[in-house]
Amino acid sequence: MESIFHEKQEGSLCAQHCLNNLLQGEYFSPVELSSIAHQLDEEERMRMAEGGVTSEDYRTFLQQPSGNMDDSGFFSIQVISNALKVWGLELILFNSPEYQRLRIDPINERSFICNYKEHWFTVRKLGKQWFNLNSLLTGPELISDTYLALFLAQLQQEGYSIFVVKGDLPDCEADQLLQMIRVQQMHRPKLIGEELAQLKEQRVQKTDLERVLEANDGSGMLDEDEEDLQRALALSRQEIDMEDEEADLRRAIQLSMQGSSRNVSQDIPQTSGTHLTSEELRKRREAYFEKQQQQQHPPAQLSHPRERPTTSSGALGSDPAGDAMSEEDMLQAAVTMSLEVVRNNFKTEGKK
Repeated sequence: MESIFHEKQEGSLCAQHCLNNLLQGEYFSPVELSSIAHQLDEEERMRMAEGGVTSEDYRTFLQQPSGNMDDSGFFSIQVISNALKVWGLELILFNSPEYQRLRIDPINERSFICNYKEHWFTVRKLGKQWFNLNSLLTGPELISDTYLALFLAQLQQEGYSIFVVKGDLPDCEADQLLQMIRVQQMHRPKLIGEELAQLKEQRVQKTDLERVLEANDGSGMLDEDEEDLQRALALSRQEIDMEDEEADLRRAIQLSMQGSSRNVSQDIPQTSGTHLTSEELRKRREAYFEKQQQQQHPPAQLSHPRERPTTSSGALGSDPAGDAMSEEDMLQAAVTMSLEVVRNNFKTEGKK
C-alpha cells in the first residue's frame, strides 16, 4: 500500500486532506482553499447587499464570522464542492431521494466523501479494491466489497453525511498498480490518537524500568549475586548431606560391631571371672572368623588345612585357594557380617 497517497491529520486541515486523498496527490493547499472560501464569502455578501446595504440583515451579516472557513483550518462543504468543480467533479448527497431512486449499488461507484461536524474524509476505490483514506488513521484501511455497504450504513447511523463523487478522477499511480494486483492487509491501521497513546505508555513503562534498574544499581549484578548465593547454598546442602551419610554409616558400623560382639560372646565360650588378654581376644576372634569363612566357603578338597597368617591388625582371612586376604578385604568381610547380624537382631526384635 506504499503507492497509495495518504495525508495524515495536521491541525484541523481535514478538508484539505480529504481532497488530496481523493485526488491522490498534493492538489490543494490551505492557501488555495482559503482563496475559494473568501470568494464564496464575497459572493454571499453581494447577494445580501441586494436587499440594501443599510438593512439590518446586511449589517448583521457583516458582523458574523465566515461560514466557509475559520482560523483553525476548517472549510465548508461549499469550499470542497467548488474545489472539485475545477476537476469536473460533482457531489451528490448519498441519502437524497434523487440518488436513492437510482438504486445504484455502492460498489459500482468510484468514491465517497464523508462528513461529521467539522471532520471530512474520503472512501475511494483504487484498482479493484476499496480503501478508507481517513486522515485520522495511521494508514489506508482496506474495505471489502461486501463490507462497503455496511460501512456506509454504519456511518449514517453515527450521524455522518455521505456524498457521492461523480465524474472522472485524475489518473494516479496507485489506481494503475492496483488494477493489476490485489493487496491484503494483515493488521488494520489504528487511529493516530491511539498510536500516540500507546507510544506514550511505552515510554512511561521504559522510564519506570530504568528507574527501577537505577534504584537496584543494575539488575545484572543482582542476578549474578543471587546465582552465586544459590550455588553456595546448594554446595552447602550437599556437604551437609555427605556429613549426615557419613555419620549414619559410622553409627551403623558401631551398632553392627556391638551386635557382632554379642554373637561372638555367644559362639565362643568365655572363662567366667577371667580377664582375657589382648592376645587371647585376638586368637578367639581369629577362630570366629575362620569358622565363619568355612561356613560361607566350604573347601572342595582340602586334605591338609593350612594355617592362615594373621595381619598386624589381628584380623584373619583366606581365599579358597589358600592365599592370604588383605587387610582391606578382611575389614570389608567383618563389616558385611556385622551388618547381617544387625539385620537378624532387628528381625528378632520385630517378631517379639
